[in-house]
Amino acid sequence: MMRFKIDIPLTICLFVLCCVSLLILWSAGGENPRLVFNQCVRMGVAVVVMFAIAQVRPETLFRSAPILFGLGLIMLALVLVVGHTGKGAQRWLDLGVMRFQPSELMKIAVPMMVAWVLTRKSLPPSNLTLVLAAMVLAAPAALILKQPDLGTTILILMSGGLIVFLAGFAWKYIVAIMAITAVAIPVLYQFLHPYQQRRIQTLFDPWSDPLGAGYHIIQSMIAIGSGGAQGKGWLEGSQSQLEFIPERHTDFIFSVFAEEHGFIGFLLLLVLYVIITGRGLYIAYYTKDTFSRLLAGSLSMTFFFYVFVNIGMVSGMLPVVGVPLPLVSYGGTSMVTLMAGFGILMSIHHHRSLMSR
Repeated sequence: MMRFKIDIPLTICLFVLCCVSLLILWSAGGENPRLVFNQCVRMGVAVVVMFAIAQVRPETLFRSAPILFGLGLIMLALVLVVGHTGKGAQRWLDLGVMRFQPSELMKIAVPMMVAWVLTRKSLPPSNLTLVLAAMVLAAPAALILKQPDLGTTILILMSGGLIVFLAGFAWKYIVAIMAITAVAIPVLYQFLHPYQQRRIQTLFDPWSDPLGAGYHIIQSMIAIGSGGAQGKGWLEGSQSQLEFIPERHTDFIFSVFAEEHGFIGFLLLLVLYVIITGRGLYIAYYTKDTFSRLLAGSLSMTFFFYVFVNIGMVSGMLPVVGVPLPLVSYGGTSMVTLMAGFGILMSIHHHRSLMSR
């Protein structure tokens, strides 16, 4: 009899995080049952995807990496031609019954493809292999940046870059890239869209435009600060209940959580995220084949990077780049993508001795 393969500790932590999401969505959405119901449906779909992928062997994931990556590139190209436009960005494919965001698929496909490229040769990677990996990163990043979607571009570059780092990329090259990037920032700034430039300017002085570009972050910081140590209590947050916080059920949902549950609630939520990340890194550490180890490490660290960016964004430490709080913010495609990543981790954990690559 074939045993159904899941990772119990990871599943429990993800279940708790999803419960937190539903509780805070009820508050952030103005006690709207339809919002919570839609999130439950999306969670159900995401869980099915996760458990289905968990049954797939890592060698199948390895062979499918180029196919998935190629399919993602085709869909990204289609987005620029026939994609649906919303809020000034062209990021979705309208499939009739639903809208699909191909850039979310690339959050899985890119690290898989980079790991595929690097592990076809011995490690540490040669210069030619690094060039190929850079091309794998550059192609989807350019297409996503064109939409425009700077936040997702950064996340995808980070997920692929972590693979290269874990593969043994020399520190001297890392330092050189960081130095070049620091020098190039003033030049790159000139190529950003005006609204992206305003977001960076707002980071340093949100009060320069309190009713315009700085409004989001000012209201968010007020909500987080007013939560204090213990918070105001569930459904008792004035900033969220009086609708001062914009996008409070998506990108700024952490502001609602922090106002209602305070610093203690934030620490508990952070501990939950750390446990999930730690479990992923544990799986990566005890995985024998290189492809699976690199992929598991990248997926785990990128997940925590999402958390860091969102919390930094809504608390005024980072520019607003439209990154949701993983598995807590309202959304469908993002949740399915994240759960697919955890399905890959479960697959790697339960098949960790099968691949010899």
